[in-house]
Amino acid sequence: MPMHVDTPQSRCRFAIAHGDITPPADIYHRMWGAANHDRATGIHRPLRATVTLLAPVEGDEKQFLIALDHCVMGRREMDNLLAAVNEGADIARADLIAAFSHTHAAGLMGLERADLPGGDLIAPYLDALATRVIELAKEARQNLQPATIVYGTGRCNLAAHRDYWDEENQLWACGYNPGTPADDTVLTARVDATGGALLATLVNYACHPTTLAWGNTLISPDFPGAMRETIETATGAPCLFLQGASGELGPVEGYVGDPEIADRNGRQLAHAALSALEALPTAGTRFAYTGPVVSGATLGEWKHADLPAAAHAANARWQLYRDNINLPIRPGTPTAGQVETELADWESKDTPEARAMSERQRRLLTRLKQLPPGDNFPLEAIVLKIGGAIWVILQGEFYSILQTTLRERFPQTPLIIATVASHWGASYLPPRELYGKGIYQESIAIVAEGGLETVIETVGKKIEALLQ
Repeated sequence: MPMHVDTPQSRCRFAIAHGDITPPADIYHRMWGAANHDRATGIHRPLRATVTLLAPVEGDEKQFLIALDHCVMGRREMDNLLAAVNEGADIARADLIAAFSHTHAAGLMGLERADLPGGDLIAPYLDALATRVIELAKEARQNLQPATIVYGTGRCNLAAHRDYWDEENQLWACGYNPGTPADDTVLTARVDATGGALLATLVNYACHPTTLAWGNTLISPDFPGAMRETIETATGAPCLFLQGASGELGPVEGYVGDPEIADRNGRQLAHAALSALEALPTAGTRFAYTGPVVSGATLGEWKHADLPAAAHAANARWQLYRDNINLPIRPGTPTAGQVETELADWESKDTPEARAMSERQRRLLTRLKQLPPGDNFPLEAIVLKIGGAIWVILQGEFYSILQTTLRERFPQTPLIIATVASHWGASYLPPRELYGKGIYQESIAIVAEGGLETVIETVGKKIEALLQ
């Protein structure tokens, strides 16, 4: 019988800094093809940038993680942002990665939209965003200190499967599918400074922030905003949200215009996360059996005890892997010229369908123009082992089978799975069996079928090597 229970922990140096990055209230906002507006009409909740700095207890390696309340960025916008932070904060480009909460209510901040209503505000906003991130990166670097991260797991049924077969119309709709289960894992963490002061909490959950849709005209972080507020009110410390592999996952109640529903969704996730956080033990301890106590029955007494020196040292082991996973680009991908012709055709029509289809073609054109030369897409990947946990940060929008497969393969190790990192050039990565079915995520996938499976295998092998 086991004599103790260990809670996975990481010892490292840690810092977090966050700030307001809300755009002007009348900036270009249209994110949905079905929307009738172009400019935002106000602010639901402020948007946030959170810069987290992770570093080993000893050594010069580091990883800056820039979490942004935006949907995505194109390659040009991402390159501009990271180049500015590289120069303005004197941080090596290799040490920087951005990840998105993926809210669809923040506005689509593409420089190619400058000629649309409110689009003239995009470039100045992106410049201001870079300035703010530089300030936060400097603040994080100044506040770097020894810390212990303690990990836990909760459950939340906010997310639902969203590949829905519409039998009547004989098509796939991207919406709530009550007949298929969804990953409900909430990976949480508490970050404690030496001495026990709470520095931050972490919530890693897979669910598209698509509560607010075409009927919403307000800038909003969607459910992550109320989630953070609820957790921060309860803990008094900043909360970092990282979007999981949610390619086919969205809120049960979504695609609405009512901000209160977004807030309700956020509170639902927050309470699930708080429950898991409340169950975490004190950093640097394990739950150990201390022996029998004779009472009305012979009782077994368990107490929290300090970790032995060997376990304490193991929690500080740091191994950082950064590389690109080269994935074949999908055969038959149209050329930019072909899409421009189709876009012009749709723009010549004055119907709601034409407005929506024009939006699809504009987005496809942007993705095509940011593809690298050649036949492969170099997908950015980071795998970081800190003591008893693994952090995985990946470019692209993956189906949740990515995280469920890896967590089943490594059940004893908490896996922080952060996706929608870097620029959106990779688009969706659905399972190979969905290719050719006409599902939205598959229809706009840039990489060829099998890309998701290649990433799972590549990352899985790297995790296995790091755990040896």
